[in-house]
Amino acid sequence: MPVLLRAPATAHRPELALRPWCDADIAELIEVYRDPELRRWVSHPVDDVDGARRWVTRSRQGWAAGSRFSFAVLEPQPAAADRLVATVVLKNVLPGREHAEVGYWTAAWARGRGVAPRAVETVTGWAFARFAATGLTCLELLHQVDNLASCRVAEKTGYLFQEVLPARAPFPRDGHRHVRRAPAIPRHAPA
Repeated sequence: MPVLLRAPATAHRPELALRPWCDADIAELIEVYRDPELRRWVSHPVDDVDGARRWVTRSRQGWAAGSRFSFAVLEPQPAAADRLVATVVLKNVLPGREHAEVGYWTAAWARGRGVAPRAVETVTGWAFARFAATGLTCLELLHQVDNLASCRVAEKTGYLFQEVLPARAPFPRDGHRHVRRAPAIPRHAPA
């Protein structure tokens, strides 16, 4: 059964739906990647239908392997189909491994409206609940030092700055590593 997550509505914003990517997302995915600001931060931009199909196929393969969980983030539109506004991915999930990584991007038309923090928070909660039994206790959020918007998302979602990482291909600049730990499980006192 496919995973469907919801980021609750706020006083000023509608609920967000998060689900695995599907072929119906291809046209919107291509549209999102036309944005030069987004292309500045991603390592593998989508340029055409074939690239978008590969994106969706890789997403399905990650879900099937149980190691990479990529969510399309959708916002309802009045009298129209839901609109793609972002993605959030949980990657490098391995049994017995204490940490994994969260990544995301936001479509140009959805920036500045709190979409990324709400979607990242939703996937973070799901990840800690879903993978606690396999040993997941820590999530990392990485971004280039000059990506101030990503730094703000990390701060808003409780990912604490840990260190500056040296640049490594394909990213030309140093990066920030932010970390969020799983909530402690309360221990009950013996009766």
